[in-house]
Amino acid sequence: MNPPDLEITVTIQLFSVYQEAFGRSEISYQFPPNTPVKAVLERSIAERPQLAQWRDVTRFGINLEFVDPETIVRDRDEVVLIPPVSGG
Repeated sequence: MNPPDLEITVTIQLFSVYQEAFGRSEISYQFPPNTPVKAVLERSIAERPQLAQWRDVTRFGINLEFVDPETIVRDRDEVVLIPPVSGG
């Protein structure tokens, strides 16, 4: 485990299937520096394996901007996992 000063904390806003799986609208995770945003999804899947079916179709947002899965998260970033949506 990394010492606290060598970890970053990100807040994850949960919607749709992610919110249903966790039973709440927000969670926080700690990661080492230089962690890509896709690691947020992988950790969520590790905690809630039923989310694995959404791995390849989830998009990512950091601080209200769509980002690539390899984008590095920073301390206090707000991450959104965006599953496919439908509607009319």
